[in-house]
Amino acid sequence: MDAFYASVEQLDNPDLRGKPVAVGGGGERGVVSAASYEARKFKVRSAMSGVLAKKNCPHLVFVKPRFERYKEISQKIRAIFYEYTDLVEPLSLDEAYLDVTQNKKGNPSASLIAKEIRQRIFDELHLRASAGISNSKFVAKIASDINKPNGQKTIPPEEVLSFLEELPIEKFFGIGKVTAAKMYSLGIFKGLDLKEKTEEFLIQHFKKSGSHYYKIVRGIQRNEVKPNRLRKSVAAEHTFAKNLTSEIFMLEKLKKISEELEHRLHKSKVSGKTVTLKIKYSDFKTQTRSKTLPYFVKDKTILYETVKELLFQEKVMNSVRLLGIAVTNLNIHSKEIEKAIDIQLKFEF
Repeated sequence: MDAFYASVEQLDNPDLRGKPVAVGGGGERGVVSAASYEARKFKVRSAMSGVLAKKNCPHLVFVKPRFERYKEISQKIRAIFYEYTDLVEPLSLDEAYLDVTQNKKGNPSASLIAKEIRQRIFDELHLRASAGISNSKFVAKIASDINKPNGQKTIPPEEVLSFLEELPIEKFFGIGKVTAAKMYSLGIFKGLDLKEKTEEFLIQHFKKSGSHYYKIVRGIQRNEVKPNRLRKSVAAEHTFAKNLTSEIFMLEKLKKISEELEHRLHKSKVSGKTVTLKIKYSDFKTQTRSKTLPYFVKDKTILYETVKELLFQEKVMNSVRLLGIAVTNLNIHSKEIEKAIDIQLKFEF
């Protein structure tokens, strides 16, 4: 979806249409969750502080997020997807992978299916969507950003390798700013540069990720669209109106967060073995500390005692603006998914 949260707000409130809109908080402690395309022209981006966003765009309009509304519309969008295929893998409220190799409409063209779905979303929900079409999730994901907003891009199988060779290295999945900087220092700036390196060279410099980079630049990705994605974590966190400087105040907040997390774990009917404490400092640097227990937990008392131990594991060197607790290594089991047959997708693009 294109600027989903902001677009929903503009849909529901005609006065916001055509104006730069940010979903989130515009105060001293606020953070932008999503920005309309009108706001993006002023370099307003998600995860940006509200103060900086307002500085970039003085006439920016802030609205509070309404996640229940976003979820309601997201479910309607997915209902449209399921009319074409049952192989839908949601990534978030506003994004999903669809495998339309064998679709319910009997349409042999993935590009035409994408165009039809986008048109239906607009006709029925009055929202814009973009799409990427290719023979792997990785390439389709990249393609979906090329003609945003309200567009689509197809990378047919015979063009995938040349497309990847010209792709800037920072666009590859799993390559963030730090890894990209390291690749630059090794003379790797785009896919072709990466492709010229041996697997041994990449493993030497990037360890296990080296094999991933070696394969993906050659178009080797066999990840299926998984309609039943398993939940990997349950978390709760809180950003404070004023920075916390004392561990005593931090413990008070962590106790409340533990209670909220216990509620979410019970609601999700899961528990987990690994407890992680998240600390975001006033300079926006983030630190995590984890401990894996020998048993599954979801009790607020055990959660609190564990993060208390993690908090005092080392001294907190700066004032704190956010604390969070996450539980991973969950007790979720699923049947083994049948292995994919190693063949090219056999339909026209």
